[in-house]
Amino acid sequence: MDTKSDIREFLASRRAKITPQQAGLPAYGGNRRVPGLRREEVALLAGVSIDYYVRLERGHLAGASEEVLDGVANALQLDEAERSHLYDLARAVAERPARRTRRARDPLPDSVLRVLHSMTDSPAFIRNGRLDLLAVNRLGRALYAPLFTHAAPRPVNIARFQFLDPTGRDFFPDWDASVNTTVSLLRTEAGRAPHDSDLTGLIGELVTRSEEFRTAWAKHNVRLHHTGRKGFHHPAVGEITLDFDAMELPAQPGLTLTAYSAQPNTPAHDALQLLASWAATEDAAVTTDH
Repeated sequence: MDTKSDIREFLASRRAKITPQQAGLPAYGGNRRVPGLRREEVALLAGVSIDYYVRLERGHLAGASEEVLDGVANALQLDEAERSHLYDLARAVAERPARRTRRARDPLPDSVLRVLHSMTDSPAFIRNGRLDLLAVNRLGRALYAPLFTHAAPRPVNIARFQFLDPTGRDFFPDWDASVNTTVSLLRTEAGRAPHDSDLTGLIGELVTRSEEFRTAWAKHNVRLHHTGRKGFHHPAVGEITLDFDAMELPAQPGLTLTAYSAQPNTPAHDALQLLASWAATEDAAVTTDH
């Protein structure tokens, strides 16, 4: 990943999404040669010179003040995730040396694992920004059972399964939304940790081996992933759509605890109970085998 190239493409893609009308600028007649705003229009809205904005869009964010970054973010009408990403890119391009590093990770504390495994009625897992599943509770492993086959590379990775495993498309029924979420989360993490060799290795693998990932990656979409609904097509229990809440672990920077739930007396709750019964059957079968 080239941070300057990422900056250029990110800003250009956001600029292309904003029309003069949306920005509150007069729409003059004639054909516009670019989609969305021109660079000079962004410069006007951001309160900087045209030359300076052109320099920013070429990737030279190092040294840009908070006021300048806020001005650009406001001009491009960036949402919270996009604004954070812009700041991450500015920090990344200023880092020296830009040497690829492998981020060491200590084992998860026993206290965190106890909390995870105490959630007996909710599928839950702990992941890093690369979407590796670092720990799962009993129902979480049951929900994500297709990812935990003996042939799957370790650590189990949601993105690798989704794009490279033949069963990935079947497991996520709302494919387009799921693809956008996965790629946006990885793009967000790439802004935070551009020199993480594990992350760049994963992205390089996916770009090389999956055209769908490559197309989605080029859109430069980012997002924050705190709460919502997610659907699965589970091989044992069928369709199941659950609410999720994702909580960052303050004492473990970069790690997120995600838990799924369902409102009582709903089809989703019935499906979750069926999943729990299936998990109990699988556990009994494993115990019997041993």
